[in-house]
Amino acid sequence: MEPSSQGPQGPPQGSPQGPPQGWPPPQALYPQAPAPFYGVPGAQPPRASVNGLAIASLVTGIVCLVPPLGMVLGGFALGRIRGRGERGTGLAVTGMALSLVSTLLVVVGLTTGAFRDVYDGVRDAADEVSRSRSAFDLHKGQCFDSPGGAVEAEAVDVTIVDCAEPHDGEITGGFKITEFRAWPGDKPIEPIAEKRCDRLNTAYALDTWAVPDHAWMYYYQPSKESWAIGDRTVTCAFAAEKGKLTGSVRGDEKTLDAHQLAYLKPVNRIDAALMEEPDADVEEDREANVAWARKVSSTLTATVAELRAHPWPAAARRPVADLAEELETVREHWTRMADAKDPDTFWEHYEPAYDGLPADLGATARGALKLDVTPPADATGAEGTA
Repeated sequence: MEPSSQGPQGPPQGSPQGPPQGWPPPQALYPQAPAPFYGVPGAQPPRASVNGLAIASLVTGIVCLVPPLGMVLGGFALGRIRGRGERGTGLAVTGMALSLVSTLLVVVGLTTGAFRDVYDGVRDAADEVSRSRSAFDLHKGQCFDSPGGAVEAEAVDVTIVDCAEPHDGEITGGFKITEFRAWPGDKPIEPIAEKRCDRLNTAYALDTWAVPDHAWMYYYQPSKESWAIGDRTVTCAFAAEKGKLTGSVRGDEKTLDAHQLAYLKPVNRIDAALMEEPDADVEEDREANVAWARKVSSTLTATVAELRAHPWPAAARRPVADLAEELETVREHWTRMADAKDPDTFWEHYEPAYDGLPADLGATARGALKLDVTPPADATGAEGTA
């Protein structure tokens, strides 16, 4: 049904055109659209913006960076809000209140010394964290303590300490395993680590007499888990078999002078050559034993030449010359062993070859060069290495 053209209370038929007195005009029955704002029909005037200083005051009051700053920013914010008709009065007032509380707390803390205690605690904690490292992150020359005071392969986290203080170990260097692509297991890594760490330890402590008897070679090698994330590093160290180490055992190019190095390097090679004696007797493996005797003989020849060629300080000249003379004399027995055609000849010169080596390998020369003069318990000499 079509809608009626007039409402139920419209004017009667025949009435004059136009609304009767008191009736609103027809268009007033429908709401008018709001006047366009800036040419956009239906758009509303923008709200007043929030004052930036009010926000800054609130943030400063919350985080307490500079407590009085929140009050200053809040004061400026209130002035601008009133002048510009901006919003943010609540933010500014809250920021000023928080800043006031923070300022009062700072004053109380400074007065009572509470902040000093907090600062000291934080500093101590930070220091402890900075000294706590993984054993694989330590560097050559650093001394460390292990958890519980025992150096163990499983103890990955260690604490760096001053080498002058009692400590569990001292790092002598490290190297990367390059022999394997996939994880080989612990056993194949161990002989590689032992051989290379022995060389690193020897180079780190050339004055072997200065190494305490209870300091043993130790190393940390990659685990299956660390290998999976790319770890290939073996870290070498001297570690206390029992008790603690005190003082650094380092004695290398960075800590020794030219005369000490000129003495220790050739003399240490004698000890190294003696340590290569075969396990089998000459009757069982003549070739290996004569090859070993030949190496000792050639090492003695080279050592004597180097000792005689170096320009020693006055106090060391005579002791070093005496040592060179003794080594030259005993070298003859090692040469005879190397030329032996039968076991009897080899054994004939075996004891004189060892006994002829200076019992202390030059303690007097060491003293003149300001090196350690106390031989280790297993030093070549009276005890022998045979």
